[in-house]
Amino acid sequence: MKILVTGTAGFIGYHLAKKLLERGDEVVGLDIINDYYDVNLKYARLDNLGIQARQCEYNDKIQSSTFQNHRFYKIDLADKEAMVRLFEAEKFDAVCNLAAQAGVRYSIENPDAYIHSNIIGFMNILECCRHYGVKNLSYASSSSVYGLNTQQPFRTTDKTDTPISLYAATKKSNELMAHTYSHLYGIRTTGLRFFTVYGPWGRPDMSPMLFADAIMHDRPIKVFNHGDMSRDFTYIDDIVDGVINVIDGQVNGFIENALPVVPRHDTESNPNLYKIYNIGNNTPVQLLEFIETIERAFGKTVEKIYMDMQPGDVKSTFADVDDLIRDFDYKPKTALSDGIGEFAKWYREFYTK
Repeated sequence: MKILVTGTAGFIGYHLAKKLLERGDEVVGLDIINDYYDVNLKYARLDNLGIQARQCEYNDKIQSSTFQNHRFYKIDLADKEAMVRLFEAEKFDAVCNLAAQAGVRYSIENPDAYIHSNIIGFMNILECCRHYGVKNLSYASSSSVYGLNTQQPFRTTDKTDTPISLYAATKKSNELMAHTYSHLYGIRTTGLRFFTVYGPWGRPDMSPMLFADAIMHDRPIKVFNHGDMSRDFTYIDDIVDGVINVIDGQVNGFIENALPVVPRHDTESNPNLYKIYNIGNNTPVQLLEFIETIERAFGKTVEKIYMDMQPGDVKSTFADVDDLIRDFDYKPKTALSDGIGEFAKWYREFYTK
């Protein structure tokens, strides 16, 4: 299968591309490599895929030195002309869109970046799928779409009309846009609401990396809402397994009654074309327990500064993943202590070279 994976310099995109390549798929990677966080980490991820991108110019194509079935383009999703040329040249069987401007808190400071990448960029993905015959699109949504919902666990049938950050609003917008294209053009779209992904090669702006950096450098950490928070922390390998099951399931028609794929021009929606799933661990962990697990993995305790809740944040997340288990045999299996252990091992190796 020939798959476009956007965001391969990013955390989830890198791991997904690597696993697809190792099993023999043809993967075309795409990323703009922006400086939202340390670009050296992004380049290091690409290095592991055999992509030497440090001197890469915009719109360049690079062949992997490690995987014969992998090449990479440095392209901005919001560049419609470049995206059209890419789809016209490559003829993809499937697209997994993981590229986006991430970060709940950063969306308050720099809202324009979210419209550029998450709205205009996603529109270009949909249009290219429409015009170049791609009927299998999976894409990253987020648990943040649940916003002010208080009933837990979060279910995909819950209303998601109260986002409390622009980031969350753009992810909800992606789901609505995908629904429109599924209905009008017969594109099978699957949105995945990710729940707090962690593991090796993670993002520096997320709590595991922030806590690890503080512990290793003997600095205090900020504990928001005075520690009264919980997250459905999900290990990266479990996430990637779930995403691959979704990609394969769409191609092979594993969803009952999913075929044939035909556009609808009446007033009804085809529920087999448009799907939304939670993808999490289904086991929320208290923030202080999470910090203690990281402290044990690094063999050090850390000073804690207790603070009020930050704007745009939510108190807890908890994913109901029953439908993903039913439809795609999703099986999150990594215990928090094991996942944090693997993360700590990688962190020491990468940052103490």
